[in-house]
Amino acid sequence: MLQVVLLTLVLLAGLLSGDAWDGLLAQLGAAAGLALLLAGGALIIRGFLDLGRDLTPMPRPRDDARLVESGAYALVRHPLYGGLLAGSLGWSLLTASPAALLCTAVLAVFFDLKARREEAWLRDRYPAYAGYMARTRRLIPWLY
Repeated sequence: MLQVVLLTLVLLAGLLSGDAWDGLLAQLGAAAGLALLLAGGALIIRGFLDLGRDLTPMPRPRDDARLVESGAYALVRHPLYGGLLAGSLGWSLLTASPAALLCTAVLAVFFDLKARREEAWLRDRYPAYAGYMARTRRLIPWLY
């Protein structure tokens, strides 16, 4: 529920407090923002498709779930969270909203904490998860 509140705050902040910069900075921000929105959306869609029937709204894996390491999950361990972060950052830049950027930073901390808790459950459930963690970034492909 908290992530819905945070995502709503990002959206509203962009709508209500945008246009904080103009000129070339606004143009660069808009281009980067659009690219991040598209990349985040692609990561989310691919993550949903790759997880398939194992998708659950709760961070604890289902009893009959399998460990997915392919597709978007080969890039990051949490593509849905990473995609939402990329999209939130993109929206913040596209709308030129410092308030949305701040909300996105809070969202990043939230997703990082949520991912850490989820990973403890995944390590307990899947012996291969430790190796997967060692070779795959948590939220941002090639970075983190």
